Amino acid sequence: MTEHPPSAHPDDPHYVHRTGWLRAAVLGANDGIISVSALIIGVAAATPEPDAILVAGVAALIAGAMSMAAGEYISVSSQADSEKADIRREAEALAQMPAAEEQELAALYRERGLSAETAAAVARELTALDPLAAHVRDELGLTDHLAAQPLQAALASGATFSVAAAVPLGAAWFAPAGAIITAVVTVSILALAVLGALGAKAGAAPLAPAVMRVVGWGVFAMASTAAVGRLFGVSV
Repeated sequence: MTEHPPSAHPDDPHYVHRTGWLRAAVLGANDGIISVSALIIGVAAATPEPDAILVAGVAALIAGAMSMAAGEYISVSSQADSEKADIRREAEALAQMPAAEEQELAALYRERGLSAETAAAVARELTALDPLAAHVRDELGLTDHLAAQPLQAALASGATFSVAAAVPLGAAWFAPAGAIITAVVTVSILALAVLGALGAKAGAAPLAPAVMRVVGWGVFAMASTAAVGRLFGVSV
């Protein structure tokens, strides 16, 4: 196992180390709010029956959470498979032509600004220490922190989808029959704003653009499904 050097700021880790689970969590929560609220609004615009609206909302929560978790696991597993295939190729190349691989490593360091002598020395010392680790890190750009983790992504996405989807579903559950759309829209916009703020804080991103981006797309999705619901909500 690679021993990591001590951090100069152990209580303030790099934000890039959070990208794996943060991306999946924000995606799951955002999709949970938007998809379930949009579906509820679309059904409510088509029919005033609260039972039908709630059944549709519960079905959307369960199906969406499973779909998000499965989709994340499959897609990130594909990424992990590609990473492993590249690592195998590097291992084979190192076994067949170690000198050429060391020269390739030195060329990478020269491109990054090191002198030819320094680049050759660094490549030689890293090759003597752990050649595969050096190529995986510096040629492929893969590290322990950024490696694909399918199970982590699936759990983060599925869990946050469920929690976030419960927000518009709860609003529909407790709202009066004639105010379901208003309640769901209001609560969902507030939830999207909070999600955008939390995502920005977790990733150290500017607050206002993150909130506007999340809320803007959410409002667009809800308005679109409401229009479709009214278009096809014809009483027979």
